[in-house]
Amino acid sequence: MKMKQFFLLAGASILATNALFAQNICISTPNTSLVLKAQKGGELKYLYYGNKLSETDFENIEQAGNCNHNAYPVYGMNCPGEVALSVKHADGNMSTQMSVVDVDTYKDEQTTVTSIKLKDNVYPFYVDVYYKAYSDVDMIETWTEISHTEKKPVLLTQYSSAYLPIRRGNVWLSHLYGSWANEGQLAQEPLEPGMTVIKNKDGVRNSHTSHSEVMFSLDGKPQENKGRVIGAALCYTGNYKLRIDTDDSDYHQFYAGINEENSSYSLDKKEVFKTPALAITYSNEGLSGVSRNFHKWGRMYKLAHGDKERDILLNSWEGVYFDINQKGMDQMMEDISSMGGELFVMDDGWFGDKYPRNNDTSSLGDWVVDEKKLPEGIDGLIRDAKKHGIKFGIWIEPEMANTTSELYEKHPEWIIKSPQREPVLGRGGTQVVLDLANPEVQDFAFDIVDNLMTKHPEIAYIKWDANMAIMNHGSNYLTKDNQSHMYIEYHKGFEKVCQRIREKYPDLVIQACASGGGRANYGYLPYFDEFWVSDNTDALQRVYMQWGTSYFFPAIAMASHISAAPNHQTFRTIPLKYRIDVAMSGRLGMEIQPKNMTDEEKDLCRKAIADYKKIRPVVQFGDIYRLISPYDKLGVASLMYISDVKDKAVFYWWKTEHFVNQHLPRVTMAGLDPEKKYKVMELNRIDNVPLEFEGKVFSGAYLMANGLEIPYNHKVDYHKQNDYSSRVLYLEEVK
Repeated sequence: MKMKQFFLLAGASILATNALFAQNICISTPNTSLVLKAQKGGELKYLYYGNKLSETDFENIEQAGNCNHNAYPVYGMNCPGEVALSVKHADGNMSTQMSVVDVDTYKDEQTTVTSIKLKDNVYPFYVDVYYKAYSDVDMIETWTEISHTEKKPVLLTQYSSAYLPIRRGNVWLSHLYGSWANEGQLAQEPLEPGMTVIKNKDGVRNSHTSHSEVMFSLDGKPQENKGRVIGAALCYTGNYKLRIDTDDSDYHQFYAGINEENSSYSLDKKEVFKTPALAITYSNEGLSGVSRNFHKWGRMYKLAHGDKERDILLNSWEGVYFDINQKGMDQMMEDISSMGGELFVMDDGWFGDKYPRNNDTSSLGDWVVDEKKLPEGIDGLIRDAKKHGIKFGIWIEPEMANTTSELYEKHPEWIIKSPQREPVLGRGGTQVVLDLANPEVQDFAFDIVDNLMTKHPEIAYIKWDANMAIMNHGSNYLTKDNQSHMYIEYHKGFEKVCQRIREKYPDLVIQACASGGGRANYGYLPYFDEFWVSDNTDALQRVYMQWGTSYFFPAIAMASHISAAPNHQTFRTIPLKYRIDVAMSGRLGMEIQPKNMTDEEKDLCRKAIADYKKIRPVVQFGDIYRLISPYDKLGVASLMYISDVKDKAVFYWWKTEHFVNQHLPRVTMAGLDPEKKYKVMELNRIDNVPLEFEGKVFSGAYLMANGLEIPYNHKVDYHKQNDYSSRVLYLEEVK
């Protein structure tokens, strides 16, 4: 293939054939290039990742003084350094040395996959390194497939998905951390000499305390809309480990993969061990540029139904908690319908026979309707939903059980624990995790969904929860020799269940809830339509949590609900207007008891829902531009979403601090077309008089250079004054 032909094909690879098998490989997306050197009989070398190369630059890339590191470092022949892979061969040898033996490329309409086969120089041990480049979004996925034909099993003790060297300089790391009810917190720090490790050991959920996604700002302190940035996301549902080794070389050494702690893997002859994909992207438009790449890729290729608008829903949890009954559900359905909502979701508390589910101490695993609470069953609820012109959804927790349950009495061997020990119990003092390594348990979890959907095919939405970590190491299903496979096999089983559900019910909408935001990861999202950002619905704290989460995940996947005041988690009293404005920046829903709302509050929500339907395509499918971060402590946070053709935009402004005579920055916009003219309209207005610029027209150039002066407070009647203020502006092109 000629060079000219190659550069016309995004994602194509340059390969020499047979005897000429010493040329470089260029893996391309629309705006980026990753270059490897794959000389037959030599090591696979990493050369370059960044802006898309010209023909001339590609031809001379080796002479430019770029990186020449092993693209997949292995242990045993350079022991002092960190590695991606370490193994113990069948004969006890702990050294490995891999060389290129073959390269192959295949493509479809959207992607080009390049596979590079590596073989140990002594043993019949193989690593296939894969790179999948997308033709319409700047994203490359990379992973490995490990196999062998040695006489006995080979022990894998470290098995990263990928390695990426990043040239030292003033490089900063952006990543997310947190805890239950405080998820998605943003941390930004310069990379200093030493080792930075981000890892998860929860076993079931993997994004409460940390995230497997990071960004590297290459030009100093991170900036939202300018500067070179590399983003990386490990797409895995289980325990992970990210390592950044800033050693004595000129490079930061970045490794990402499954957390190998207590998880050494005995690989049988001819068995293939596939590592999860690491998705990498690059942008010279700052952090928001990388976010836009992740969002577009997520919507198009990862998120279930990423091309379909999400319904506006009311979830019953904070409204009634476990107090489920037929009349109460009907009332809530009527209320959300009257406000313009489209879906009602009945949360925890609807099931249990011998052990009714009245609190969190019993009944998980007994997925039968509590007829005392719901005498007409789920069919009666669906009938009522149809009566009110809305859809119906339901809560389940398929991976869990309580020791107080009929399931546990029948199958105590199904839970994760050592056979010789009493289990450590979770939520309610009785919760346990089912062993999804066991095919019988997989069938049970699948049947929960299958039975519901077979009996009630009009169920439109399932909220899938997971409220416990793996607190006990041990599997009654796995052999004694393979107990270290527990974490890996759990997630293999989980994915098998999810695949079966999606195959049979491709149109079903499913939310990943895991004690709130425990499952915000692209490993989950092919099976789920959205995730619950946090059990904390406090609007002020949500500004921070949703800001961090937006670094990697699009608004369409972020469930964001209007809740009560005082808030049930923080007990903070925040006015309804502010709560609405925050919730409207994600997938809008409600988490409240409507009968406790005033008519005025219901009317405000009714207008907000109508406005959200107008802006929903922009918020859920538009490009994000973050403007002022709440983490900068400037007293305000602001971001916007812009349609693909830049004819519509939604601008959000939230006051985050409340001090007399505090000076807030004027926010300049971003991402608009400088040549277009935009009419400005405020949504969710509560002021007695409109803003001075209401209905006025401004050029994109002016709005991006100067912005609009946002009043610090709302002009309302004295008895309605409060210390919070927020604005949502809708911009529409005027031709």
